[in-house]
Amino acid sequence: MKNCFRLLCQHKVPTAGFKSPATHGLILRSLSNDVYENLAIEDWIHDHIHLEGKPILFLWRNSPSVVIGRHQNPWQECNLHLMRQEGIKLARRKSGGGAVYHDMGNINLTFFTTKTKYDRMENLKLIVRALNAVQPQLDVQPTKKFDLLLDGHFKISGTASKIGRTAAYHHCTLLCNTNRSALSSSLKSPYRGIKSNATPSIPSAVKNLLERDSMLTCEVLMSAVAAEYAAHHQIDDHVNLINPADETVFPGINSKVKELQSWEWVYGRTPKFTVGTTFDVPYEQAHLEIQVLMDVKNGRIETCDIKAPEHWLPLEISDKLNSSFIGSKFCPIETTLLTNILLRTCPDGHHLHSRWAILCEKIRGIM
Repeated sequence: MKNCFRLLCQHKVPTAGFKSPATHGLILRSLSNDVYENLAIEDWIHDHIHLEGKPILFLWRNSPSVVIGRHQNPWQECNLHLMRQEGIKLARRKSGGGAVYHDMGNINLTFFTTKTKYDRMENLKLIVRALNAVQPQLDVQPTKKFDLLLDGHFKISGTASKIGRTAAYHHCTLLCNTNRSALSSSLKSPYRGIKSNATPSIPSAVKNLLERDSMLTCEVLMSAVAAEYAAHHQIDDHVNLINPADETVFPGINSKVKELQSWEWVYGRTPKFTVGTTFDVPYEQAHLEIQVLMDVKNGRIETCDIKAPEHWLPLEISDKLNSSFIGSKFCPIETTLLTNILLRTCPDGHHLHSRWAILCEKIRGIM
């Protein structure tokens, strides 16, 4: 680990300070499966390492998680309720692009270069060469949108990138043996009535490489990509293992992790959106319609208009609910705390409390 730190420190030195050729680079692999730690390392390298003549390949995998692009709306992109139930983490990365599902059957590859050397197509062609080195009969091609397609139809890799003032990185996925059922269900939003200018994801048919050939395991493919990267850049193919949580190696990394874990980043950075929906509630032998209209900015409710028939819920209680929601997080946990507090201020009455509980449950359901 300390040897790896010395290598990283050397990368801070301008190219002229190297005795070795300018074509040298570095291959890193994360020991962590935590999505926030691995995303934090990407930005630490981008912010701290001098990449002139010293490109870096970073290999990493995560436990089940959904990663959305910097400018996306998680309520539009994923099934948050399911993810909470299943313990699937939600992360927002610093790059743009669409939502992706990660698990241990998915490989993530990040190519770090200077801004002038940034070339996504070159990176994708490198991956294709690595795949063909393992299985020459494999039909994988890059697209104009910088995806990789298997057999001309199935998406096995998606791309996103971040371009800074002097440095850049291109990261992409590689579906090896991911849980396709979890991928499909996690990336299918059940929420209706959301209007937003956030970047939408484009659904695609996907397939695991392992379904095509049992030789194509994650370990085999990571080794193959590392070998091809080393050959391309004329460097040693040794893969340096790193611990993204080690502050002695990556000073300040924990603050980056905390930022990426924070509600303010994951949800609060969502572009402003509007929720307009209706739902039915039981009343005697029939149902009544409740209307909900909310404006949400920075993840917090900016305006709220919940309309319920007055004979079902008194107007003063509806008004109190509307005013109380303003400024609160668009979040089921905070909504539960808020509505429980408000319930204590409501007049006693079995029917009223029951209706209040039904209404609050419906509202939590849209979050």
